[in-house]
Amino acid sequence: MGSNLLSLTFLLPLAGSVLVLLVPKESAGRACRWVNLLATLATFVATLAVWSGWNAAKAKLLPGQYALTEDVEWIAAFGIRYHLGVDGVSVALLLLTSFVSIGASMASWNVEKSAKGYHSMFLLLLAGMVGVFMALDLFLFYLFWEIMLLPMYFLIGIWGGPRRQYASIKFFLYTLAGSVLMLAGIVLIWIHHRTFQIPEIVQIAQSTGLFEGKVDGAATYRLLCFIGFFVAFAIKVPLFPFHTWLPDAHVEAPTPISMILAGVLLKMGGYGLIRMAYPFFPAAAVTLQYWIVGLSLASIVYGALVAMAQTDFKKLVAYSSVSHMGFVTLGLASLTPEGSNGAMYMMLAHGTISPMLFMLVGVIYERAHHRDIDRFGGLAWAMPRYGVLAAFGIFASLGLPGLSGFIAEITVFLGSFDRFPRLTLIATLGMVVTAAYYLITLQKVYLGDTPAVYQDKAHYPDVSPRELWILLPLAAVTLLMGVLPGLAMEIYRVDLEGIVKGVKEVGDAIAKVK
Repeated sequence: MGSNLLSLTFLLPLAGSVLVLLVPKESAGRACRWVNLLATLATFVATLAVWSGWNAAKAKLLPGQYALTEDVEWIAAFGIRYHLGVDGVSVALLLLTSFVSIGASMASWNVEKSAKGYHSMFLLLLAGMVGVFMALDLFLFYLFWEIMLLPMYFLIGIWGGPRRQYASIKFFLYTLAGSVLMLAGIVLIWIHHRTFQIPEIVQIAQSTGLFEGKVDGAATYRLLCFIGFFVAFAIKVPLFPFHTWLPDAHVEAPTPISMILAGVLLKMGGYGLIRMAYPFFPAAAVTLQYWIVGLSLASIVYGALVAMAQTDFKKLVAYSSVSHMGFVTLGLASLTPEGSNGAMYMMLAHGTISPMLFMLVGVIYERAHHRDIDRFGGLAWAMPRYGVLAAFGIFASLGLPGLSGFIAEITVFLGSFDRFPRLTLIATLGMVVTAAYYLITLQKVYLGDTPAVYQDKAHYPDVSPRELWILLPLAAVTLLMGVLPGLAMEIYRVDLEGIVKGVKEVGDAIAKVK
């Protein structure tokens, strides 16, 4: 099923990035933001077309096949191909990426410092993110992965807060360390199998096992390669103890970049685990299952406890992401249909809730120029529309029934409990602590008496129409996913369950033989 639609999807923001650089300097501020927004909207339309094309083709696809594929020889000497394709998992994350990027583009409206550079980097970042979710060649995947890394480094390092250089370097070094581990695994796979094609590698892994018959100690090779891939993606998730770059990056990043960082970039770690780490090395995934569960539970509980200790509102939301993303790795580690569905649903739910929360923090930071929770109070009375949206975002993140966060957590909990009943009970501690720190924050920031300074409507106006256009779509999707979860689950469920089923069956079989 050939098509140029997938290429168009990442070329649109790439073309927008180049076009921004051609904007005359004297009109850069206004023109660049419009180019950014229009290119992002065009990318969203293209992802809708990808969804439609995949939906029309999926009935004809066999298990493990991809739709709208583009496969062209690129670097023949090394078997590298320009190979793109999508399945349900890819489509769901493409829709999330382009949707969140629209809000982030609108949140970038007031950027004045080096506007051409900022908007060009923003669109280059979008092109890299889109490409990651479509690449079916490991070399191409790695290329998109690194393309995404560089713009984020500059967006934090140039347009971030006072400690932006420290945060951007820390982000870069952590991610680069993961990339090196992943690259080592990719090279090792190519040496022994002479292919970079992800579908071929999965087929080899599930038929004979990677490295089987190629080297002595194949099981050791598989285990080491799995650890390399796993750590690379665990850094991006981020999973404890590889999480320390995230709070610094979030606190120093401008609001739109925090929205993308939390809404999309963290999901690349989960995607890498689903697409590569687990299917490539199923036996190793089964062997290390309890270790992964342990790290996941540590992330859930530790992230929640540290979030509770924060007085910086943005850092609180950042540590809550560490806690929530622990549910993703917990659900995947269970290797159950419910657990894997919940893990994917958590990526989508967190992908809309966390950008909303970071935008809510950004709204009051633009007015108060600080994020100290203890210095706020009664904002719900001074800014009623903002207060309603803030309460909605907080209740969505703590897992209120009827909103998407609840569906994700309960699904992961059910799938994991079926596999690890006693260990899963530890996750409930993180859920209780999450409810506690969010309710305390709601009380301190939005309820109680309103200090006189926040009653000044000239300096503390309610949310603007632009801010509403950013927040309301995120809230609407969060509510829709909470009321009708099947709409999102049906996009990825069949493909995801097929991947997890193959991993468990092959992993168990190989583990028994060994």
